[in-house]
Amino acid sequence: MFKPRSISLIIIACITFFWSVACSPQSTPLAVSATPWSGYSGHHIAMKKDFYGQAGLRIQDILYQSTTEQIDAFLAGKTDLAWVTAGDVIDMAGKDPSLKIIFLCDYSNGADGIVGRGIKTAADLKGKTVARENVLFEKVFLRAYLEKGGLSEKDLKIKDMSAAAAAAAFSAQRVDAAVTYEPFLTKALKEGGGELLFSTKGTNLIADVLVTRSQLISDRRADLLTFLKAVDKGIKLLEAGDESAIALAAQRLGTSSSELRAQLTGIALFDIEGNKTIGFNPQNPNNAIKNFELVAKAAYDFKVVQQPLDVKSIYDDSLVKAL
Repeated sequence: MFKPRSISLIIIACITFFWSVACSPQSTPLAVSATPWSGYSGHHIAMKKDFYGQAGLRIQDILYQSTTEQIDAFLAGKTDLAWVTAGDVIDMAGKDPSLKIIFLCDYSNGADGIVGRGIKTAADLKGKTVARENVLFEKVFLRAYLEKGGLSEKDLKIKDMSAAAAAAAFSAQRVDAAVTYEPFLTKALKEGGGELLFSTKGTNLIADVLVTRSQLISDRRADLLTFLKAVDKGIKLLEAGDESAIALAAQRLGTSSSELRAQLTGIALFDIEGNKTIGFNPQNPNNAIKNFELVAKAAYDFKVVQQPLDVKSIYDDSLVKAL
């Protein structure tokens, strides 16, 4: 027979246990956002194959159709982690200095491009109507091409729209040129009757990364390490050309497996090892830190930020180095 006091202590202990489980950080979902960029397929595979769940993580997976929507949601605190470009991070850093890049996902290696009709050189864009989203990475990319013809955005008629909408506008011949990316780039080229004017092939102009806040790194470091391990499994399946994994990612992106495989040829993916040896390795000539510096300078030039950014303040490589 239990004495009343013993029963009370057991009840209190049980209540305390269940309350601690319910309120522990591990039971709180991580809200993770992405846009329909093929390079984020490692994350989609980790979701579809339940690598996160098997590792004890709960994920709220959100797919935004435009970068602007995704940035607004992250700055409003609606998401904990975001798969974005380094330019997006630097754009947001002017409003939230606590942001930290914790993982290099990929370099665009031809999967971002500028399509046009009747354009032979960059100088031919003068006075033309060009669609591009008003986000830093697209402005940096467009500027790299315009400089070849001695132009700037002031010499163009700019239409601000998402990558998907820009590709659709080009296909419908409502604009002369468009800045877009896969899976929209190939479709725009097929439907719009134009040519590829410029791409990220052979460059590190656009780096895609995973960003969070310094507070989350402090509060849920173990969860973030677990998250990165799960993503790494998804990325390795992509690198191995795993058919089932590619099919699952394609389903999430609303495209076919064959189209996704073609798109991935224009993307240089990075797993955890690649983050260590290339991405966050200052000694490697292709490191991502150089990209961050390039985009940070552009952000100041475009007056996206009011003062030059200390690039070292926007990334934390301690997580990948701990794996």
